[in-house]
Amino acid sequence: MVNENMKKLGQERSAIREIFEYGNARANEIGRENVFDFSLGNPNVPAPDCVREEIEKLLVKVPAQRLHGYTSAAGAPEVRNAVADYIRAAFGVSARADLIYMTCGAAASLSIVLHALCEEGDEFVIVTPCFPEYRVFIEAAGGRVTEARANEAFHLDLAALDRAVGTRTKGVLINSPNNPTGVVYGEEEICALAELLKRKSAEKGAPVVLIADEPYRELTYGARVPYLPKYYADTIVCYSFSKSLSLAGERIGYISVSPACAGAEDLFAAVCGAGRSLGYVCAPALFQRVCAACLGKSSSLRAYEENRDLLYNALTEYGFSCIRPDGAFYLFIKSPEEDAAAFCARAKAYELLLVPSDSFGIKGYVRISYCVSKQMIERALPAFLKLANEYKK
Repeated sequence: MVNENMKKLGQERSAIREIFEYGNARANEIGRENVFDFSLGNPNVPAPDCVREEIEKLLVKVPAQRLHGYTSAAGAPEVRNAVADYIRAAFGVSARADLIYMTCGAAASLSIVLHALCEEGDEFVIVTPCFPEYRVFIEAAGGRVTEARANEAFHLDLAALDRAVGTRTKGVLINSPNNPTGVVYGEEEICALAELLKRKSAEKGAPVVLIADEPYRELTYGARVPYLPKYYADTIVCYSFSKSLSLAGERIGYISVSPACAGAEDLFAAVCGAGRSLGYVCAPALFQRVCAACLGKSSSLRAYEENRDLLYNALTEYGFSCIRPDGAFYLFIKSPEEDAAAFCARAKAYELLLVPSDSFGIKGYVRISYCVSKQMIERALPAFLKLANEYKK
């Protein structure tokens, strides 16, 4: 009657979404102000002024049928031109409008790219810990997942990647700034990764494609994020405006195929074909144009930085071991007991909703999403202290 794999995915929500829905139900019972929900990466900082200003301008100046009607399947030509111009100016690399595909956010970008690349028997390497849906997207495209564990500081482990990338590897998917750790991969490790992939491509006799998932590119606290096409030719960037412009619910982003990719035109044709087959054509027309006017802009990072410092300083003072993030808006803390799910269950008794690391591909850690109000963090700190003291006993 139905596809059993799809039924299973529908019945078993991701751990993040499960906790988020629990938080909503709990808020209805005891009041939202009494629930400390750190589960979802849902930006709480307002969109920059340019978003509102551009919406208002478009609503007045652009005829409604054009503004809200279909664009070309790959996106409005003027928007694709703006994205390509921005990439060239901001990163000093080649970019072409005819290799830009506007999408419904990074999830659609990744799904399209994986379907465009994947042939029977192909494998894709992910660096764990990572966003749990990577596995879902890869397997839905017909690929096989191979994991390469990050090192103890959650940076790239080149030896692990060397072992993971083989003759069946079609692509390597990386995410920096990283969800869930907040780590930013530096230039030295990106250069080393590029050399490794060049060697592996030569051994294989075909390119190993580097897929860059970049929804957090602008969200850094002084760290520089290397632009991967500058270091490795066969790179596809999957970008989203969800985090940088606080537009998570608008579902808008793009795919950029580097002109230096082997067979770039054929690769882009496959992207268009995958978008067509999945129904991901004509991304939201209004927000295509809004984002084209806001390229390179971001919501205020000061609030996120203040939240990071407040939470990091308090939790380390209480005895928790944390990774100090250089980007994104997540703290990745070591669980005080081996079973992170059990730790999160104890945290629930204090109305603290945290995400165990098992769903991110490793054990023993917990993700805390601090894209929440500063006031909520301040109200939650006594609960974190009680939780810490429980383990000290």
